[in-house]
Amino acid sequence: MTGPRVLVVGSGWRFTSGISYYTCRLANALAERVPTDVLLARRLVPRALYPGKRRVGQVVNDLAYDRRIAVSDTLDWYWGPGMVASLRFLAQRRPDVLVLQWWTGALLHTYLLLAIVARRRGATVVLEWHEVQDTGEARLPLVERYVRAAIGLLLARVDGHVVHSEHDLGLLRASYDLDPERSPVAVVPHGPYDHVVDEAAQLADAPAADGPTTFLFFGIIRPYKGLEDLVEAFGRVAAGRDWRLRIVGETWEGWTAPLEAVAASPVRDQIEVVNRYVTDEEARAHFAAAHAVVLPYHRSSSSGPLHMAMSAGLPVAVTAVGGLVDAAGDYAGALLVPARDPQALAEALVELADRRGQRYDDPHSWDRTTDAYLDLVATLTGTPSPSTAPSENTAVPVRSAS
Repeated sequence: MTGPRVLVVGSGWRFTSGISYYTCRLANALAERVPTDVLLARRLVPRALYPGKRRVGQVVNDLAYDRRIAVSDTLDWYWGPGMVASLRFLAQRRPDVLVLQWWTGALLHTYLLLAIVARRRGATVVLEWHEVQDTGEARLPLVERYVRAAIGLLLARVDGHVVHSEHDLGLLRASYDLDPERSPVAVVPHGPYDHVVDEAAQLADAPAADGPTTFLFFGIIRPYKGLEDLVEAFGRVAAGRDWRLRIVGETWEGWTAPLEAVAASPVRDQIEVVNRYVTDEEARAHFAAAHAVVLPYHRSSSSGPLHMAMSAGLPVAVTAVGGLVDAAGDYAGALLVPARDPQALAEALVELADRRGQRYDDPHSWDRTTDAYLDLVATLTGTPSPSTAPSENTAVPVRSAS
């Protein structure tokens, strides 16, 4: 299989997050079309600074990279031997396109070096934006100023950009003065997260036909997620109904308001909390056991849990904020509700309960994602967009920094 060789750079599994999963899913999808390699950040930040520091190094994923992909798990926030190994890997793989996953300023200094080296070797550099800046980082004045001061050095070495929605496109253009002629921006839809769905889990954990209606909130618990709104909404309408609310997520940034709201809820006995980062196997069981998913975000560019819900075919109530409107727009099972409105959310819960047992088709596909991605690559490199024939990328062992 011919085509440009792509090197995707993103988050590894040691500091597992949503970007770890996205990096893996994107790389696996690209490997079906073009030769693809992956360079991972094994140590994202000093462990003491990571919100999920207690679980760093724990294996929670069973999602794995395609055997055709060469993976180097060597990037290190401190650089050192890990950076030497990473630069050696870049030189050995000789990518035509370097794809940098952007969601945190913690990787800015590393991405800048990789972009400089890659461009000197003739590679095209693409920056894929998941956040213009992480919301937690944006509240730290020194970090926010550092990113604002230094990101121009990186942007000057980027040939093209990827965002996931028209909302993010507007946000990116409002934040940075990008020249569309020199570095075009492509809106590339997020692919499905069907790795959280399997028939065995659905059969084993499917709720009983006469059991309680179960609503699921899934994902990291952070200030912008709006979970306290859901707890309040559930408390307004759940009394006297055979309903359950299951909250599955790890608390970040010391945001305990939702859990305090649970403790004070008049329907506390109808709420279950799993306050940790769960494994892929557990995630499949939670989605299989749910009748509906509720995501009451105050803001968001994209949402892995939303794509999990759509892949599972579940009805989902999601707030009409940011890129979520685009992501859920073609999904028949989505109810869009205003943010920060517990009453509207309570009414949505009643409607979701009425949809119990219904399933919907996910309009998203990784073929659609890779088509858009490779169209951008073709524009940037001046080469034809690769066909849909499977790639013959040769397997290379995974490498890891010691």
